[in-house]
Amino acid sequence: MKKTATIREYEDAFFAPYAMKSYRSRGRVYPEKEHPYRSAYQRDRDRIIHSAAFRRLEYKTQVFVFHEGDYYRTRLTHSLEVSQIARSIAFALKLNIDLAEAIALAHDLGHTPFGHAGEQILDELMRPYGGFNHNLQSLRVVDILEERYPDFPGLNLTWEVREGIIKHSSAYDKASAREDLAPEEMPTNKPSSRAALRAVSKASSSFTLIISS
Repeated sequence: MKKTATIREYEDAFFAPYAMKSYRSRGRVYPEKEHPYRSAYQRDRDRIIHSAAFRRLEYKTQVFVFHEGDYYRTRLTHSLEVSQIARSIAFALKLNIDLAEAIALAHDLGHTPFGHAGEQILDELMRPYGGFNHNLQSLRVVDILEERYPDFPGLNLTWEVREGIIKHSSAYDKASAREDLAPEEMPTNKPSSRAALRAVSKASSSFTLIISS
């Protein structure tokens, strides 16, 4: 088990110069003491995996394949596949694997059942109240709705993981912005490199599904 100092040495030695180092994180909304054995992004990943919202992904369908019967994909299996691909890409590019994994695992926590069609219908129904965007909902889940800690609401994830959640984009997902973030935290509509990596991983996961079908 690596101590925090050893993790820093490892990141400096093996990560690319453009990679995000955990010790350079912009931190959390509610400051916490540094963990002796886990980096900030490892803690984020663990909190996401143990959250109620992550377990609920099992009951949200991703896509049905007619010949697979009970083995259809759910948002949970999809998130695990995206996470595996994100880790592999991050390793190849010498990026922060833990950060990539945390974003990948959390990216669909706020997604509706019935895929993007379900999101579109819900967005139409919610138009009088501002609409619905699953990126924003995913951030709301980790910032507010999860109730696991007495000292703060939500999971209190690092700024970088939250940024990756809200800014991931693809043909179906639009990068989002939130009015209630601090001005210095306001994402633009341009995905970050972390969010772009997650989008590529998601696309690769979908391609894998097509091939297996």
